[in-house]
Amino acid sequence: MSSYRVMIMNNIAQEGLALFGADYAVSPDENDPEGLLVRSAQVDTDKFRSLLAVARAGAGVNTITVDKATARGICVFNTPGANANAVAELVFIMLGISARNIHLAIDFCRDLTDLNDEDIAHQVEAKKKSFRGFELAGKTLGVLGLGNIGVRVANGGIQRQMKVTGFDPSPGIDNIHHLSPEVALAKNWRDVVSKAHVLTLHMPYKDKLRHFINEDILNRLPRGAILVNYARGPLVDDGDVLKALDTGILTSYITDFPTAKLIGHPNVISSPHLGASTEESEEQCACMAVQELKNYLEYGTITHSVNFPTAESIPADNVHTRLIMINRDVPGMIGFASQIIGAHGINIASYLNESNGSIGYNIIDLESPIPDDVVKKINAHDDVVRTRTLVLSEK
Repeated sequence: MSSYRVMIMNNIAQEGLALFGADYAVSPDENDPEGLLVRSAQVDTDKFRSLLAVARAGAGVNTITVDKATARGICVFNTPGANANAVAELVFIMLGISARNIHLAIDFCRDLTDLNDEDIAHQVEAKKKSFRGFELAGKTLGVLGLGNIGVRVANGGIQRQMKVTGFDPSPGIDNIHHLSPEVALAKNWRDVVSKAHVLTLHMPYKDKLRHFINEDILNRLPRGAILVNYARGPLVDDGDVLKALDTGILTSYITDFPTAKLIGHPNVISSPHLGASTEESEEQCACMAVQELKNYLEYGTITHSVNFPTAESIPADNVHTRLIMINRDVPGMIGFASQIIGAHGINIASYLNESNGSIGYNIIDLESPIPDDVVKKINAHDDVVRTRTLVLSEK
């Protein structure tokens, strides 16, 4: 009989699914999953009674009810960096297409199929000037959001001899360490926008950032700028972008999120959500998501969670049971749990407590089993959200 039940909600690369062993029942038809593996599907965590964790094979989690999950003690994972190279490469591919009018030139050549070689040569020489573009070198690239993808895009701009300025309100130290020293860090987004010949978005989506790119911000750009959105569609107000295109504020809008409003405009270049659609990216995202899910279900350890703190602990040989306590981050919870466990004669081998400011996550390794009534006493505390008991040894 399988120990863990996992529901697949999208097509997941087989390289990732192969990491699940015989202890897992993995199916798109699982009725009562403990884990969800998802790419782009909408997930209402309240619909799953036994759910413990959701792993998103990708970075964005705006399709998952993260707040509901947190309230029920459900951990939500993503896979930052796993698709970063794929997205960054595509940004420059699409930017090059726009700058050199490649999409129009390709369409022109395809329209010559009924001509002979002499007529084709004549048409090419006569019309090629109409596709004249510009070089990226020397232009200013503005990058909003310096996560895994934004840093790669910023560094890619430097490699292409662009002037690059970037901004992130809360940059991750690891990401900034990988940022080229030639990238200028702005103090605010206004300093980025006001100079950017090319403005590219790489920020996560939150409700407060809906239509962040609107008429006010677009009017701050140098006239004739290019806007690139390979982050999330709702970050941009499509109507304001179309107005900016029609008035010459923008010469081009490049996006991975086509809409009915956008696709008919000649200066919109859209791709059908292809940012992470490479074999390499899908494999890396799937493997990373599966490993995160397995580590959590089997050991209660956490890396790359968007709602719980990072918590990694390898159980020692003398550990029989691992107790996981998820609580609201209030004072006294460590002492509360330790006192109850100790009062029942159970020796604590190790105690790890981590917090992200709102959730406290405790990995309590015990040298002997913990009775159900002790767990119930811990669960009864008003600030305890959830507990889990993992038996690691049958001795």
